[in-house]
Amino acid sequence: MAYKVGEVLNSQREDIEITLLLEGIYRAYGFDFRHYLRSSIRRRIINRMHAEGLSNITALLEKVLHEPDFITTLLNDFSIRVTEMYRDPEFFLALREKVIPIIRHLPEIRIWHAGCSTGEEVYSMAILLQEERLLEKTKIYATDMNEHAIEHAKAGKFPLKRMQAFTKNYLLAGGQQEFSTYYITDHKYANFKPDIAKNIVFAQHNLATDSSFNEFHLILCRNVLIYFDPVLQHRAYHLFHESLTTDGFLALGNMESIISANKAQYDEVVPCQRIFRKRQ
Repeated sequence: MAYKVGEVLNSQREDIEITLLLEGIYRAYGFDFRHYLRSSIRRRIINRMHAEGLSNITALLEKVLHEPDFITTLLNDFSIRVTEMYRDPEFFLALREKVIPIIRHLPEIRIWHAGCSTGEEVYSMAILLQEERLLEKTKIYATDMNEHAIEHAKAGKFPLKRMQAFTKNYLLAGGQQEFSTYYITDHKYANFKPDIAKNIVFAQHNLATDSSFNEFHLILCRNVLIYFDPVLQHRAYHLFHESLTTDGFLALGNMESIISANKAQYDEVVPCQRIFRKRQ
């Protein structure tokens, strides 16, 4: 019985420490992880604690408050980096077949990739738009809370060893050219040609704290909301709804869907690919 009581106390102590750490990060630097899914953020915190050779989470808070450069390390730990070009090819094929024919007649097109990470899916979209002869009149806004990830995305440089998988995805997504025509290689990296990125604006933006900054015809936020608790999910959905034009499209990840409180605001366009359209 005493053992179980000890376990409970340890769990409660750990939860308090995590709460204080996240509060400290928010107050000191303005990055708000207080409503990230606790199981996910806990795992990342524990991994960093062990990597630093620390005995408890409070010691991490000490580093956050007294070593300003350490916050960059934590931000990299907390960032979601699971991405690839044309991830879920069927999704990009659905965009090409169901969304592009509707938005192609607009005089200008504005797209927001929220939580773009290192940019693989942003470049995927730019190539798709170029093949559909729409890139010239499109502005793509690619944002992430992690400044390091944004700088990586701006470079448009990805390991050459990943190109075989990316090429397969591209073809499955309805690609119309030889994928290699879009980049040049230096035997280690594939460097995407500048004309692909000329209409992409990369910027830092935090879904937990920042507000709407434009009106968009298409918003993509794929497999980010699964790391948010219900409070932060609700904030994000409100932000997206506020940022969409009338009849604008919202695209989510394959493990996400519109929460019940917001379902009346959208029609399902391609339910199996989580593509929705804002109702008038």
